[in-house]
Parts: sequence; structure tokens; C-alpha cells
Amino acid sequence: MTIYKAPLADMRFALYNVLNVEKVLAGLEGGAEHNRELMDAVLDEAARFNEQVLAPLNATGDEEGCHFDKATASVTTPKGFKEAYRQYADGGWAGLTAAEKFGGQALPHVLGALTKEMIDSANLAWGIYPLLSQGATDALEHHGDEWQQETFLKPLVEGRWTGTMCLTEPQAGSDLGLLKTRAEPNGDGSYKVSGTKIFISAGDHDFAENIVHLVLARLPDAPAGSRGISMLVVPKFKVNKDGSLGERNAAYPGAIEHKMGIKGSATCVMNFDEAEGWLIGPAHKGLMAMFTMMNAARLAVGIQGVAVAERALQNSLNYARERLQMRALSGPTNPDKPADPLTSHPDVRRMLFTQRAFVEGGRLLAAYAALQSDIEARGTDEAERKKAGELLSFLIPIAKGLLTEAAQECTKEALQIFGGHGYIAEHGMEQFVRDARIITLYEGTTGIQALDLLGRKIMQLQGVGLKHFLGEISAFCHEQASNPALESFIRPLAVAAKEWGELTQSLARRGTENPEELGAAAVDYLYYSGYVTLAYFWARSVLAASAEGVTADVLTAKRDTATFYFTRILPRMHMHKAAMEAGVATLPAVV
Repeated sequence: MTIYKAPLADMRFALYNVLNVEKVLAGLEGGAEHNRELMDAVLDEAARFNEQVLAPLNATGDEEGCHFDKATASVTTPKGFKEAYRQYADGGWAGLTAAEKFGGQALPHVLGALTKEMIDSANLAWGIYPLLSQGATDALEHHGDEWQQETFLKPLVEGRWTGTMCLTEPQAGSDLGLLKTRAEPNGDGSYKVSGTKIFISAGDHDFAENIVHLVLARLPDAPAGSRGISMLVVPKFKVNKDGSLGERNAAYPGAIEHKMGIKGSATCVMNFDEAEGWLIGPAHKGLMAMFTMMNAARLAVGIQGVAVAERALQNSLNYARERLQMRALSGPTNPDKPADPLTSHPDVRRMLFTQRAFVEGGRLLAAYAALQSDIEARGTDEAERKKAGELLSFLIPIAKGLLTEAAQECTKEALQIFGGHGYIAEHGMEQFVRDARIITLYEGTTGIQALDLLGRKIMQLQGVGLKHFLGEISAFCHEQASNPALESFIRPLAVAAKEWGELTQSLARRGTENPEELGAAAVDYLYYSGYVTLAYFWARSVLAASAEGVTADVLTAKRDTATFYFTRILPRMHMHKAAMEAGVATLPAVV
């Protein structure tokens, strides 16, 4: 069985030392209550739940998988999953960050991000069920009318019900303009929803008494393309106006997918056969509600990347310290033993530092983005809220794209450290590789994130989020220019940030002349942006670790990892710059 110990020390370092969340939250509406004592208590309890309840179910859930009963059109989750969810709901975790008026605890999103990381490290497949409920909660909170919030939102926040996002169809993946699901009015305000959706995570299961499906569909008078999409709420069991459950709705799973990984998560084909549903928001404006769900989900999937890489790191580090293989090149480091530990070998240390650099840097990126969500929601100054929202919007595709791709690299390196033992199921490493593979795909592939970043956030929105972020990096570099503790980091960070801005302007000019240039450069631009972004957070980490009260061990670890990042990972930006500058001409038609 693989180990998992919640990385509370580094989480607290990120929160309190680097991001200074106590001060930031204290300046927000209701933030005075969100002190360190409260947040530490939540983190401690989350660690206990995830280490003791969810982590032991990770391997067994993967081995057993979900079960589909065709006769009853129902899904049963692996042994222990349902009971774990009961404890999760009873503990109030489902409503941790939800508004108090809906029964939630209204705790900061930045705290929710770290508790989510623990869930996904402990059991990535199990964590997908509450992730989908959170997306449904966000959409209903922002776009549902009063009776929908009263009827559907409160049970979701309590954890009595769960939610889904029903977007994809066999012919319509990322191109939602091609979807065919129909919604016909019944004449009483409800609709008959008919169609087939695929790849629906948590589409059916045995956790809760009802499942709230949020379904994209077309009304009879819908215009063609994405402008004609509406969103409807379609429950598994019909819901009466008083909130009581009625008969089974015509929304059934037709099958569950046989997958490479996350086998404890039920990925369903969902069939809607004139199922009863209600319109969320205005007709033909379903994309607004969808992007509310999608943006939250994309950041959450970026957190999944950090989470699975964290657990892979813990296990590969533990193995590297204990496994004796060969002698160090400079002579025995463990002369009393027949061989030296794997950590004696430079290439093993390279693999370990690669994982640590992405995990700890990625944790900061995810927490920083979540903190912008708190500022946007509860800031006391309108300009501050607007800036935070623009920053968050800009960082989401970077967090989703880079952190999920980094998880591929980290889990691969972790398995590599185990050698042949990593390929054997009993050691658990191959599960991390399989589980991590999906996160670059769902909620928008890396290519989709890249097009969102370069095409929408840079071109359509004129790079407003980038301007904010580059301004923050520039101010940081200026303030720390004479700090000897950061001498080896500030200059390369300042150079990289300046080049980032210039490169963006160059791409924008080329893209205006030929839009194909944007498509050719987008993924490389995302990687480039992500590497510079993590460099900024690593420089901030060294500054925070240099402060009074931080132990020498923490300072050494942060400085060593930051040095590794700046010298061995950040230079990858030059490769991506060269690829971008090569242009679309190097991508001729495929024959």
C-alpha cells in the first residue's frame, strides 16, 4: 500500500509565510473570523479524514472499480466509498466554502483549495464525486432562481444530494455548438429533455438520495451553434415544489466507461428520454452558467495535478531513501551497508527535485488563484474585486494546463525511481500514472486551455490579466533588487517577465495577420507562461523562507529547490520560445 501524509507544514508555509492570507482575508468582508486558529483546525481535521478514511480506499477502489447493473440502470461504487461519503457529508465538508444562506460554512476558497488537494492526494477517483457537486453548486448559486436554489442548492450543500455536469455528446466534445440534446416546453414551466451525454463523471452512484444533473440542451427556437445552448436542471428523482422527492425521472445511465484510470469514479453514458427539467437562467444563455461551472472545475483539476504528484513524490522519496542500489560515483556514502541509497545518485535526485519543484510551486499557484476568488467575491473595493477576477481568469488556464501536464512528468519520474518495481501494481505507482493521465483531458484538453489563454485572455481581452500579473512580478523584482538572499533569482525572473510581455506582443501582431499563428503557438505559450509563473512563486518562497522565525531546514530546502527550478526547469522557456517563433509554416498540411 502506498503512503500518504498530508503535507500540512508546506501548506501552512504557503498560506501564512508566502501568501500572507491572514492579512488578506482580514481585509475582506467577514474575513475577521477566518483567522489562523480556525484554518489550522480545518486543515488538521481534513488531514485526519483523508489519511485515515480516504487514502486506504485508493488502491482497493482502483482494483474493484464501479459496478453497473443493466437491469436496474444503476451504479454501485467500490467497497467503502459510500461510507466514506457519509462521513464526508456528516463532517460538513460538502458545504465548506458555500454561502451560509444555503447552509454552507462560507470559509475561504483558498482553504477549500488545500482541503481539496488532500482529498485528491488521498483518493483522486473518490474526489471526483464532490468536485462535480461543487460545480453544480456554483452554477445554481450564480444563475439559478430563488426556488431552484431553495429546492436543489440546499441539499447539495448539505451533501444529501450530489451534482453532475452533462455537457459532452458523442459528436460534440469541446465543440459544444454541435450538441443535439433537445428540451421541449411542457407548458407549465418545465421541459422534456431528450438526448445522450457521454463521459459524465458521477452520473450515477449509490452515495446520495438524489443526483442533480445540469444538462446543456437546445430549445425548439434555439439558433444554431453555441449561441443556441441552454442549461437545465434535471434531477435523478423528480422533485416536488416542497422539496420532497417524487418518482424516478427519465434520466438513466446506459453504461459506465471502462477506463485507463480513476476506476473508482463512475463515468457514465447518460440517456435522457423526455426527462423533466427546468431552465437555469435565460433561454439560449446556458454557456454563461456552463463557464461558471467550468472555471471552478478547471482550477480544481489543476489542484488534482498537484495532489497526485504530491502522493507520487511522497512514495518515491520514501523509496529512494530506503532502497540500496550501487555505490555513489564519488565513493560509498553508506560503507557499512552492501550498497548506497538511491538518493546518493545524482539522477535520482534530479527526479526528486523535479517533483518537488512542481508540487510545491504548483501548490502556491493554485492557492494564489483561489485567494483571488476570495478577493473577487468579498473584497471591499470594487476595483480590487475586478482586478482579482481578471487575474483569476487569466491564471486558470495556466493552472489547469501546466499543473496537469506537470503531474504526467512527476508521476512518470516517481515510477522511474522505483525501477521495475514501479511497473508492478502492488507498489501503487502505476496507478498514479494511470489516474493522472485523465486530468490533461477532462474539463478541456491542454490545447483547449492554451487557446483560451492566448486566444481569449490575451487577444480578446487584450491581456488585462497578464498586465496585472506582470505588474506584480515587476514590483516584486524592484522591491527585492538589492536583497542578497534573492540575488540569484531576481535578475533571471525580471528578464523572463520582460521577455514574456514582449513575446506576447509579438504573437498578438502575428496572430492579427494570420490567426493560424495563434493555434500553432498556443500550447508552447501556455508552457512558457507557466514556467515563468512558477519562477515567480519560487522566488517568493525563498523570500518567505528567509524571514525571521523560519527554520534553517526550511530555508535550505526552499533555496535548493528554487535553485534547481531556476537552473534546470525555467530554461525550458527558451525551447518553447523557439518553437513559437518557428511559426505555423513548420506545421504543413498532413498528407
